[in-house]
Amino acid sequence: MNARKILAVTAAMAMGVVGLSACGGGDSGSDTASAGGDVAMTFWHNSTTGDGKAFWATTAADFEAANPGVKITIQAIQNEDMDGKLQTALNSGDAPDIFMARGGGKLSDVVTAGQAQEITVDDATKAAVGDAAFSAFTVDGKVYGMPMSILPGGIYYSKDLFTQAGITGTPTTIADLEADVQKLKDAGIAPIALGAKDAWPAAHWYYFFALRACSQDTLDKATADKKFDDKCWTKAGDDLAAFSATNPFNEGFLTTSAQQGAGSSAGLLANHQAAMELMGAWDPGVIASLTPDKKPLADLGWFPFPEISGGAGEAGAMMGGLDGYACSKAAPKECSQFLNFAMQQKYQEGYATAFQTLPASKDAQSVVTTPALMDVLATYNKAPYVSLWLDTLYGQNVGNALNAGVVNLLAGQGDSAAIVKSVVDAAAKE
Repeated sequence: MNARKILAVTAAMAMGVVGLSACGGGDSGSDTASAGGDVAMTFWHNSTTGDGKAFWATTAADFEAANPGVKITIQAIQNEDMDGKLQTALNSGDAPDIFMARGGGKLSDVVTAGQAQEITVDDATKAAVGDAAFSAFTVDGKVYGMPMSILPGGIYYSKDLFTQAGITGTPTTIADLEADVQKLKDAGIAPIALGAKDAWPAAHWYYFFALRACSQDTLDKATADKKFDDKCWTKAGDDLAAFSATNPFNEGFLTTSAQQGAGSSAGLLANHQAAMELMGAWDPGVIASLTPDKKPLADLGWFPFPEISGGAGEAGAMMGGLDGYACSKAAPKECSQFLNFAMQQKYQEGYATAFQTLPASKDAQSVVTTPALMDVLATYNKAPYVSLWLDTLYGQNVGNALNAGVVNLLAGQGDSAAIVKSVVDAAAKE
C-alpha cells in the first residue's frame, strides 16, 4: 500500500490541533502476561477473542523476553465498551500505560488534556510506515500515537447472495446500489446489514454521503473551524434519507449491534443472512470470527462506496481510519519501546494475519492475500485522497452529536437539518 496519501484531510488537524470504529468482537476479558518486575506496564486493547487476542499476548511476552525486568499486564475490552472505560480511566488519572487511539480530533483532545505523552519513533519504523499515517497521530508537530493498521472503508458483500439475486457486477452509483437492493429484496434476501444500536455504523452512511457531497476543501475547512455551513452537509443527510426510504437495511437494524455475535450486522453477513455491510478494513477479520467454522468467509467481496450525482467530492475519494496505540502521560519510556517493537516486520505481518486487515508497515503488506482486502488496496492506491472517519476527525463531542443525529434520522425522528444543527451546537460548546 502507498501510505503517502492516507488521511490527506488531516493536515489541518496535524498542524493545530478515542466514536470508535474498530475491530474486535466477543465477550470482554483480560489476560495477565505476568506480574511484578522492575518496570510494569498496563496495556488495553479491543481484541477479546481468537487470533487477535493471542497475537497481543505473544507480542507482549516476546517483548518481555527481550527486555528482562519489564512486565506487561494486558486487559482486553470489548470494542463498544472501550471508549467509555478509557475516557473514565483517563479522566480519573488511572489510565493504562498503553491504550488504543485512532488519531484525529479525539486524540488531540486527550493530548490537550495532558493525558498522553509524545512517542519516540525509531528510524526503521518511520521508514516502514511513512509520514502520512503518522500525520493522523500528530499534534502540534509531535507524534502521540503509533499506527498499527490502515483501515479504508467500503462495502463488503456476499458473492453467493449477489449471484442468487441475479446480480452480476457491483454497483458504481447509488442508483445502481438501489437497483441491487431491490433485486435482493425480490429474492427474499436482506440487502444491507446495519448495526445502528452502536450508532457509529449508522453514521458511516452519512460520512460517505458527505464524502461524495462535500469537496476536500470543505472537509478541511470544517476540521479547522468546526463550521458546517456548506450546503453539502445538508445534501449528505438528504441523500441518506432518500436512500433509507428504499428500506435497504435488515429488519430491526436500529437495535442490531455491529460486531457482537451472529445476530450483529457483521454476523448477519458472516452467516449469509444479509448481503452487504458498510464497514472499514477490519471487517473481514470480524466476519471470520462469526462464521460457523470461525474461518474467513469464502465468498466475501468488496466494492467502494458508490458515487452520487451532483456532489463536489472527487471521484474515487475514500474514507477510513487507523488503529493505533498511544502512551499515557505517566507511562515509562518502555511504552514507546514496546510500540516500536510491535512495528517490526515480523509482528506487523503477524498483526495483519491475526486481524485479517491491512498493516501500517509497507514491509508487511505482502502477507495480505484475502481477495476483498486486496481489492481495498487496489482502490486505495488509486484514491485521490482519504479522509478520516468524521467522528474521529472532528473530535468526541462533535462526533458523538453527529452519530446520534444520524441515528435519529434513520429512526424517523430527525432530518438533515437536525444533524447539522446538533453538530454546530456541539462545536459551539468546545
